Amino acid sequence: MGNVYFNGFLLTLGLIMAIGAQNAHVLRQGLRGEHVLLTIGVSAACDIVLITLGIAGVGSLFVANPDLMAVARYGGAAFLVWYGTRALLSALRGGRAMDLAEHKRMSRGQALLAAAGFSLLNPHAYLDTVVLLGSVGSQQAEDLRPLFAAGAISASIVWFLVLGYGARLMVPLFAKAVAWRVLDALVALMLWAIAASLLLG
Repeated sequence: MGNVYFNGFLLTLGLIMAIGAQNAHVLRQGLRGEHVLLTIGVSAACDIVLITLGIAGVGSLFVANPDLMAVARYGGAAFLVWYGTRALLSALRGGRAMDLAEHKRMSRGQALLAAAGFSLLNPHAYLDTVVLLGSVGSQQAEDLRPLFAAGAISASIVWFLVLGYGARLMVPLFAKAVAWRVLDALVALMLWAIAASLLLG
């Protein structure tokens, strides 16, 4: 039984550790020290819902319904292009050295919506959690599925906590304005690349 839990934990960790839009957002919020717990909580909560839906068998609906996948693909691409453009504009304007006193902070509502957007408006999240994890989880014996889900959910929570709060260890690097410009530019390119892969795929 313990193997089922750790299989869920390790599979989820392997999927979630890949640098993606959601991780980049959590990292950025962690570096800024801005609504970190809220961002982590929303990101993890969205993953929990998606993982649970996947193991319950909802993933088969996405696979069997091309129209649903198309809506997710184009909506997600539009969201990523918009956020990527914001990041590029920030890079071109030139980021300041980290100064939380001067930094214009998001409101709690904005932070909540941004975290939910990066978690739910990116079709890659559905492919990883609902489809992939769901297909593996649904193959477990029925009485072991909750254990697999618990392992997957634990991995998500642990990863976001490490990413969000561990980012503070890199704060000295981001005391230089150029570091923010580079980060924003890289985030913009990454978000656009993901959007392009969605549109072209």
